[in-house]
Amino acid sequence: MRYAVKKDGAAVAYCSLSIAVGTRSEGRHHMGIAHFTEHTLFKGTLKRSAHEINSCLDRLGGDLNAYTNKESIVLHATVLKEDLPLAGELLLELASCPTFPDEEVEKEKGVVLDEIGIYKDSPSDDIYDRFETLLFDGHPLSRLILGTEASVRKISPAELRAFVSENFSPRVMSLSMVADISEEKMEELCLRLISESFARAPESEPLTGSRPELAPAGFLAKLKRGARKPRFFSPDINVFDKVVRKGNHEADAICGALAPSIYDKDRLAVSLLTNILGGPASNSILNEELREKNGWVYGVEASYNRYSDCGCFSVSFTCDEENVDKCMEAIYREFRKIQEEPLSEEALAAAKKQIIGQLSISSDNGENRCLGMGESLMCYGRVPDDKESRRLILEISAAALQSAARKVLDINKLSRLVYQ
Repeated sequence: MRYAVKKDGAAVAYCSLSIAVGTRSEGRHHMGIAHFTEHTLFKGTLKRSAHEINSCLDRLGGDLNAYTNKESIVLHATVLKEDLPLAGELLLELASCPTFPDEEVEKEKGVVLDEIGIYKDSPSDDIYDRFETLLFDGHPLSRLILGTEASVRKISPAELRAFVSENFSPRVMSLSMVADISEEKMEELCLRLISESFARAPESEPLTGSRPELAPAGFLAKLKRGARKPRFFSPDINVFDKVVRKGNHEADAICGALAPSIYDKDRLAVSLLTNILGGPASNSILNEELREKNGWVYGVEASYNRYSDCGCFSVSFTCDEENVDKCMEAIYREFRKIQEEPLSEEALAAAKKQIIGQLSISSDNGENRCLGMGESLMCYGRVPDDKESRRLILEISAAALQSAARKVLDINKLSRLVYQ
């Protein structure tokens, strides 16, 4: 099992457990079982009842939470630094000995079914999931994270136990901690907690840790044993143009295409391209064109989801129905422009400065840093330091950015989904 620790001066401590098991891992099981597993891990373990789990950190003023995506389940906790041992113990306990009591599982189905209903009532959220379902049709990534009402109703405690038994093991888990505690003490804590939690698990290789500032050079250095390996399997390209009648007073639209994986050398160029086109800053190209210049949308967002064997780039927006085609034409026009005209050195330098600033501010948050460390361990088997990430961004050339734009923003390979 991988672990990483980082000393950071604050009274608050952060702990996360990343498990490389997500929606795409569901296989023969009912769709949505990974997300439902995340919910029901909190409903009882061999050591604690659901009530004891829920109150364990609450009574200390701490926070316990979790989320699921297509390739991972992440459990995380925020506590005062003196309570970090309890937080780490609880996270590992949830993952190593859940019991899935029948009564608790049935009650939680109601919660998840409500979550599905709420999601359906939010077209701007729902449309993104549906877009990926169509784009990855025939591939495990096409599965909906929440599942459907029908699939969730069929999940049983026995199936949950089977899913965990088949997929949860120390080899696919990463434990990370950020706290104002010496890294030596946190490392000792990680080793003790992991050993105690998985004492009965077969051991075939030693535990391996990582301190972020001591990570070896080379972000794409040869993956160490224990890191999640890329699958190098790309789904067929499913190009579609689909309109779904929803009867809403506004239209929600999304367009996009397949993009590089988390292991692809072009991933950083595409990340920078995504930020330039429709990142969170108000000066993004598409925000200035669609909102500031023409007033067609309240907001427009470019997204890039990276998975282990491919990715998804997309642009989404909400507007009046009569403006959908005008927005799409403007988006495609900007796509062609960035493919045909390389950014000036001045514009490229400004774009790099912006994304480095955004990443630095985000990582200054202890929780974000802790979660990022867990994800890096899970994917790469190591944690890059901030200087390394900055260097890789600064090395992106105008030609590399233009090449990435030509690959990802090819108009002939773009798909579109519209809710009207």
